[in-house]
Amino acid sequence: MLRLMLATACVWTSPARAAADLWQQLKSGGHVLLIRHAVTDPGVGDPPGFDLKNCKTQRNLNAAGREDARQLGITLKQLGIPVAAVRSSRWRRSLETARLAFGDARPWSALDNTFKTPERRPQQMREIRKLLAQPVSVGNLVLVTHGVNILSLTGISPAEGAVVALRTGTRTGDGYTVIGQGIPGR
Repeated sequence: MLRLMLATACVWTSPARAAADLWQQLKSGGHVLLIRHAVTDPGVGDPPGFDLKNCKTQRNLNAAGREDARQLGITLKQLGIPVAAVRSSRWRRSLETARLAFGDARPWSALDNTFKTPERRPQQMREIRKLLAQPVSVGNLVLVTHGVNILSLTGISPAEGAVVALRTGTRTGDGYTVIGQGIPGR
């Protein structure tokens, strides 16, 4: 009897099932999708001489990343996940991910990369948390940003091109709850 109780007390959900459940939840709207930019050439941060106004000085999407970004948008559309608005970091790799996936994006400095500027992180996270404290009423809000920012907000370090989904307007200390993560189509 004890053996049976222990065996039934543990419920395991496969990653595929968890992802399918997540995409189903997002169909109703009212969520925020934090998306890490798609695949870039290998590296960490930005190269020496980085200039936000000059794309050639940044670590940008590679061909696989551009295709992944396009596929992200196609797959979310095929899954019936409504997108109300898209905001993006001003870094080229995030803007390009957002534009290839969703057609357009509003640049927002609060989503900018804080990897090499950790002193800016607390203020940027306050700005994002303020937005996340407000319920999303129609569709889903998409925020395309960087891994370090998603990690700071959620404790999750997502792969390039991954989605971390939040329910907003909840009464947690941060005003949001992480409901899942995944890469659509995988």
